[in-house]
Amino acid sequence: MTAHRSGPRRECELAPAVQAHLEALGYRVWIDPDGTDYYDVVARKDRSIALVELKLADGKAVLGQAIRRRGWAEWVAVAVPTEALARRIAQRPVAERGRRVGVWWVDGSSVRVVRPALALVREGEVDPFGPLKEQMNERLDLVEAGHLPLGIAWNLLAASRSALPGRRSTRDWRIEEFSEAEAPSAEARASDATEGRTRPPARTGPPSSHN
Repeated sequence: MTAHRSGPRRECELAPAVQAHLEALGYRVWIDPDGTDYYDVVARKDRSIALVELKLADGKAVLGQAIRRRGWAEWVAVAVPTEALARRIAQRPVAERGRRVGVWWVDGSSVRVVRPALALVREGEVDPFGPLKEQMNERLDLVEAGHLPLGIAWNLLAASRSALPGRRSTRDWRIEEFSEAEAPSAEARASDATEGRTRPPARTGPPSSHN
């Protein structure tokens, strides 16, 4: 009888293949570097940062979870354990910025790219998250210099509230954001709240079609 090959039971089991894939691309890689499980995989090449979310199941919020981490990275990807799951996520109808999130299939010790990760902020678009990327680079500089031990919380979520006034939590970082000209008025937002609807917050850069 042929033994049934079971898949990974924990998200961290996907990490070695993802780490090897990124290192082959020239990145320095850290797995859950601050011990909070918020940043599953952090990678850096020069000053360019990438984040990879490890997922075992196709939660409805998987792309949203990835996009909420875009403040700290040039690109973001989701890595999952089966081809069928990867293709299901990649084929999910989303707006333009959501299609920039990479989708990877972890096939044993290899990573197969089902959808490549693209720059979340393209040339000509204003990046509202520059201060957060600098904060992430500062933390990684300290880690590389040996001044910040792994497993010590970086407090980047709390720092983001002061770095980005008006955006009180990452849940306010929607997949689609309006340009300032298109942003709903305070009266319209109040009306939406009364009706139980939620609109995306204002975007500081030009509109994108995005995730």
